[in-house]
Amino acid sequence: MRRGVRQAELAELTGYEQSYISALEVGLKGPPTEEFVEKLIEALALPPDQASEARAVADASERKLVLDKDCPPDLYWMLKDMREHLRHLHPRHIKMIRDVLEMAGEFPARQPEVPRRLPRRRQEEAPM
Repeated sequence: MRRGVRQAELAELTGYEQSYISALEVGLKGPPTEEFVEKLIEALALPPDQASEARAVADASERKLVLDKDCPPDLYWMLKDMREHLRHLHPRHIKMIRDVLEMAGEFPARQPEVPRRLPRRRQEEAPM
């Protein structure tokens, strides 16, 4: 009961079932839909800064990641390694990874490697 609103009241204000709100609150449901977040912001009459924070938190709670079909194979391997180690990462590891990701904008985008063609050797005419 944060902000003095009970789940039942919030369900009525947003038009969603109380069970859905409860499942979101305890983490049993995935991230809320954009529609739900907007109705929540409206129902709670959140000021702009808190509304932005609510949207950011909803976005950060996304559990799935979709890769571009043309992403480099190294990215698949990196994500595989992350999946295997995710539960065992220390908060300092997480901070380091986030710091590295923030640096991504400081370097030029990785250009795909274009295979170089070898120059064709001239065939010299053999004397007869």
